[in-house]
Amino acid sequence: MIEKDNTKIDGVFVFKPEIFKDERGSFLETYNSKKYNKFLKNINFLQDNLSFSSKNVLRGLHIQKNFPQGKLVRVVHGEVFDVILDLRKNSKTFGKWESFIINDSKMEQIWIPSGIAHGFQVLSDTAIFEYKCDEYYMPEDEHTILWKDEDLKINWPLNNPIVSDKDNAGIFFKDFK
Repeated sequence: MIEKDNTKIDGVFVFKPEIFKDERGSFLETYNSKKYNKFLKNINFLQDNLSFSSKNVLRGLHIQKNFPQGKLVRVVHGEVFDVILDLRKNSKTFGKWESFIINDSKMEQIWIPSGIAHGFQVLSDTAIFEYKCDEYYMPEDEHTILWKDEDLKINWPLNNPIVSDKDNAGIFFKDFK
């Protein structure tokens, strides 16, 4: 059984799995289409991605514009500060962002519908982050909203993050069309 929590951003859900623990360790079901499709309306996942990052690495805020990806994300190892930014023009939460702390002890998953930018900053020494995507990754369609856009006022928890040149060259939210 999974629990689902609504969030401040329209259409975004946090799924809380049931974790079975005993002296041997733990077990959980990370995905079951019958259970998840009750909430996600017959999502067809096409691609799984896995990233490994060190402490204070910041990735994002990424979005595909013409071939948007819905993503079911989770932390397999470690802990991250996860951020979503609603870029859906017709959404009542357009321009709003929300953050979550997700980690390997609670194993929560966040459903991020297409049209929402995503990024995260690693809080633990290392983190392994997994994405289930409902559209293929197309590098020529990827756009980046500047993680430090002062208009957004995202409260990243660690100072002086390690950021790629691509992410540091992101555009301002107000310039995203």
